[in-house]
Amino acid sequence: MNENLLLIFTRNPELGKVKTRLAKTIGAESALNIYKFLLKHTQKTTQNLSCDKSVYYSVKIRENDIWDTKIFQKHKQLGSDLGERMENAFKDSLELGYKKVLIIGSDLIDLSEKIIEEGFLQLETNDIVIGPAQDGGYYLLAMKNLPLNIFKNKDWGASTVRKDTMLDLKDKKVHLLEELNDIDVYEDLKNHNIFQKFL
Repeated sequence: MNENLLLIFTRNPELGKVKTRLAKTIGAESALNIYKFLLKHTQKTTQNLSCDKSVYYSVKIRENDIWDTKIFQKHKQLGSDLGERMENAFKDSLELGYKKVLIIGSDLIDLSEKIIEEGFLQLETNDIVIGPAQDGGYYLLAMKNLPLNIFKNKDWGASTVRKDTMLDLKDKKVHLLEELNDIDVYEDLKNHNIFQKFL
């Protein structure tokens, strides 16, 4: 067992169930194709990292998909909202004995191995590492211990998530990585020519 664990939160790629805000502009089928592309990008970006890796499915675990069980452990997200699901994943991972646990989503075209490695590295000298997203949330969160309220009383999906999280962490040493943009609405696609083939 490696002492570092990467958690990858994904949604099961089903028509009408993913990228729903994006689908309002480009249609459910194009939104699904973009999400599948982002999933594949996340899988390729993470598969060669030296840490242990766990994929957390939103609905049900799929056996024969892009996540090779020789590389990725597989789990189902448990909890009534995103905060509870992330809290359970972190708690379970830390209880297993992992020293550093880092979570990412699966809708970030700018995600790189270097950013994830930097997240783990910064935990050497910080309590918490956050990758800020342009929409006011975060695309990455890393920790060694579970702070009490970090996942409680948040309006997930709102632009206040990171600000509210930082308030909970005011007595902790927090390192912020570079700000990136996750793909949620049509405007997020415009800066990336790579998506034109889906539109």
